[in-house]
Amino acid sequence: MGLLEERLSLYGEMVDRAIISYLPDDNCLQQHVMQAMKYSITAGGKRIRPVLVLEFCRQCGGDPQAALAFASALEMVHTYSLIHDDLPCMDNDDMRRGRPSCHIQFGEANALLAGDGLLTLAFETLAKADKQVVGTENIVKAVSILSQAAGVLGMIGGQVIDLESEGKKTDLAHITQMYSLKTGALLKAGTQLGCLAGNGSEEQMSLAGTYAEKIGLAFQIVDDILDVVSSAEILGKPIGSDEENEKSTFVTLMGLAQAQGEVEKLSREAKDILDEWGTSDTFLYELTDMLAHRQK
Repeated sequence: MGLLEERLSLYGEMVDRAIISYLPDDNCLQQHVMQAMKYSITAGGKRIRPVLVLEFCRQCGGDPQAALAFASALEMVHTYSLIHDDLPCMDNDDMRRGRPSCHIQFGEANALLAGDGLLTLAFETLAKADKQVVGTENIVKAVSILSQAAGVLGMIGGQVIDLESEGKKTDLAHITQMYSLKTGALLKAGTQLGCLAGNGSEEQMSLAGTYAEKIGLAFQIVDDILDVVSSAEILGKPIGSDEENEKSTFVTLMGLAQAQGEVEKLSREAKDILDEWGTSDTFLYELTDMLAHRQK
């Protein structure tokens, strides 16, 4: 097992255990919604956002264990967004990660409330970070970073732009802005939360944020590509939704070859930032390549 696989496995296990520990006990009258929360957040996935939290904490000289509350909170926000994205009023997707979406399994009302439950639990979890190690001031900063990244100036804003773009011809600048909010904001939050947990410098926070912006845009362009060339069996969710909803994407505007070229360019720029940072090993370089060449 190489460094990439070894560390991804380690971080994944750490995050999975931590998330379970933060979930509320479901031995109560409202257990159905709690089961829906657990169903969605334990469904697997790449855990890229919490991985970035733990790794950038490590890169700043901190102990990744100290970043687990931040990492778990970020994954809760991400999972809530997926639950809501799948609802009939949004993307109306019946499958997520190879199994029925939360609203198919538990009903629309419980899925809506499960998403809300994870969102609010995220901020409760942030507050449980180790104040002795992370510092009270950094916990307050983490609340500010995550709330902005998840809100109308971040992920929600990107989703609104996405919904309003359906059936319209848009340009690359419009799509890039949408992607920077819808996908890039939480990835950027992940790198910066990691720096906070590791008591990193302002310069490290800035470099980490710029790195995330590069891989975030590349990540979304790869999503555009996979929506055209992959299959529902591989992705674990429906494909062709961009064409069905008449969305402009990097693929529709640039073509497959040029879109892939843009992914490679952004990945090179991300690695240039890692050069400037002076990382201690190749993990983030390998992660950058993995995200650029992923098949699902």
